[in-house]
Amino acid sequence: MNSRQRRGIVLLLLSVLCAFGAFAGVLSVISDVQSKVGPEVSAYELRTDVDAYKALSEEQFKKVQVPERWLPSTAVRDLDQVVGKIAVNPLRKGSLLQTDMVADRPALKPGQQEIAIMIDASTGVAGKITPGASVNIYATFAGEDGEADSSKVIVSNAEVIDVGRLTALKPRPGETADAGGEAVPITFALKTLDAQRVAYAESFATHVRLALVAPGSDATIPDDQRDYTLAGDK
Repeated sequence: MNSRQRRGIVLLLLSVLCAFGAFAGVLSVISDVQSKVGPEVSAYELRTDVDAYKALSEEQFKKVQVPERWLPSTAVRDLDQVVGKIAVNPLRKGSLLQTDMVADRPALKPGQQEIAIMIDASTGVAGKITPGASVNIYATFAGEDGEADSSKVIVSNAEVIDVGRLTALKPRPGETADAGGEAVPITFALKTLDAQRVAYAESFATHVRLALVAPGSDATIPDDQRDYTLAGDK
């Protein structure tokens, strides 16, 4: 074996030793990272934006793997915890789903029933009425046979259990194409008599409006203040 061959063997051995050293270094770094990060667990993040107070469904989320030590204690790890509930605030795509982002949907109490009506978006909702809110429902009626126009409190402290999407209304017969306006379906939890009052108002009133009641306040309206006419305002 000449000197050139010996040098080649030495260089080859050095290359092998360097490769083993680099491999050992990589393993050491991986082991160190794993020891710091720890095992990964499943969590969920949003596929799309979700508006506040909208019901949540399984299709809105995707499963992701997150290091357990970095996962917040409020992170949702089982979608059964949240499906069917509502978002308490607007949720953004890519956000990690957490239990404090959702709340139970308002439910019917014994003796109540759901009734939904369309409420004018500009005069009756204005984006401030949400599920769980209490509202007073007002209706205005045109006077007939010489009677004065009147405004009536149809239901006081009505509980809102759902707010639908903004919908364009079709114009009534004889109205122009742009006269339809926009409305939002609002669902209430009401007793039978109150549900009948709301149904009547939606069918025959000139306008139906909602007045938001401040949380925790007593908004009971005395009987002598439930009807209003301009002529009777003294």
